[in-house]
Amino acid sequence: MSPAYSLVATDFGKLQHIVNLLTPGMVFAADGKAFDRAIEQVVPGDVPIVVARNPLLNRHTRLFSSLSETGATSAVDTAHAKVKPDDIAKFLFTSGSTGQPKGVINTHRMLSCNQEMIRSSLAFLRDIPPVMVDWAPWHHTAGGNHNFGIALYNGGSFYIDAGKPTPKGIDETVRNLREISPTWYFNVPKGYEALLPYLRRDKALRETFFRHLNLMFYAGAGLAQHVLGEFEELAFQTVGHQILVLTSLGSTETAPFALVRTWSSDQANNVGLPAPGLELKLAPVEGKLEARVRGPSIMPGYWRQRDLTMRAFDDEGYYRLGDALTFADPHDPGKGLLFDGRIAEDFKLATGTWVNVGTLRAKFTDHCAPYVRDIVVTGTNQDEIGALVLPDADACLELCPDLPAEASIIQLAADPRVRRHFQSLLDSFARRSTGSSNRIARAMFLEDSLSLEAGEVTDKGSINQRALLQNRPNLVDELYSNPPSLRVIIAEN
Repeated sequence: MSPAYSLVATDFGKLQHIVNLLTPGMVFAADGKAFDRAIEQVVPGDVPIVVARNPLLNRHTRLFSSLSETGATSAVDTAHAKVKPDDIAKFLFTSGSTGQPKGVINTHRMLSCNQEMIRSSLAFLRDIPPVMVDWAPWHHTAGGNHNFGIALYNGGSFYIDAGKPTPKGIDETVRNLREISPTWYFNVPKGYEALLPYLRRDKALRETFFRHLNLMFYAGAGLAQHVLGEFEELAFQTVGHQILVLTSLGSTETAPFALVRTWSSDQANNVGLPAPGLELKLAPVEGKLEARVRGPSIMPGYWRQRDLTMRAFDDEGYYRLGDALTFADPHDPGKGLLFDGRIAEDFKLATGTWVNVGTLRAKFTDHCAPYVRDIVVTGTNQDEIGALVLPDADACLELCPDLPAEASIIQLAADPRVRRHFQSLLDSFARRSTGSSNRIARAMFLEDSLSLEAGEVTDKGSINQRALLQNRPNLVDELYSNPPSLRVIIAEN
């Protein structure tokens, strides 16, 4: 489960929910000192505790090294022989962005079928054992199932990157990529964005990074088109040929590989076609086509949450992804499917006009590149669309070079040069719009840090639109105040 529930949270609400759901027979923590407070407050006193280091002071704790000293007997082989394909391999918990975390049952069949789907889609893995440098946490399906599984299933080398796609963590990632030349590189879009400035200015890093690279892969969110284009250009400049940049669509419930694009595309939101062995159904929901999937890699359900399991599947047994898709070419399905946003994120204006949040976010961030990292789209029951903007601090700092490098978002947002530039971007985007459904009429900077504990941001760096809007109604009120506050930028009529 996410370490943030123990190390970042203050009330341990999500951690308590998970422990109550699992009723664990044993709890392991890498460092007893770091997790001491969470264990003391949440884990029942009769549950054995095992740590790799720093035993708890006020509770009987065993070191993992003492357990590993126990010699294997024939009981191990007997237990192994009893494992069936549909037995539970592990639980993975969803991020809890729409409520409390859900315990996704992962069976052995799910995991093994998913890896064969990956290798069937990307056949070069059979011939070239992958070399991977990867930070993705193993409590997420991308890191713990997809990436680690690829190395394990195909006899690859897996270098654990202790860095992260954050201002503080990216330096460690860069240090690792200076030493190891990967053949396969995975990251979330925010990770590629964080890495790009280093590759621009460091020729040696570019040469090491691209030297043996066969594939760049992203998932978890849409990659901005300008970021995709610059990576392709840097690769060609460095090694003289194009390197494929591919993506897929899936979820914790799909193990996660479900749809995959196996060809190069100038549409970053093209998520390809269903993986071999998986059935896809597109079901009309509120004017969109919701993706639903069925096959051997789909979860049997959520652990001890029968009501949530029943709602997750339709009457034909297809799992509801909650993502909308549309055909890249309605006359040729083979050209792939485009991600069309999350069904639950879309809303209606007061006029009854539907707003497609996912598409609008992608278009606006591309239009404002590189000055905008992400936006939260607002406007439910309002007359017009607004945006809470998460700016890119480094890019904004270039607009006012006399400010110190450590200038805060509040300082940048108040600087007249930054405001003038964003006024220009907002105006030009509004002029390109075709109607109220895609015209952002007002914007305001997100000046405070986003809360992982409150579900406003995941540990992969993605903004949770719904949670942020629920947690910060005062920002929405200010955005639509009349007369507007000094922090609000209004698009020209």
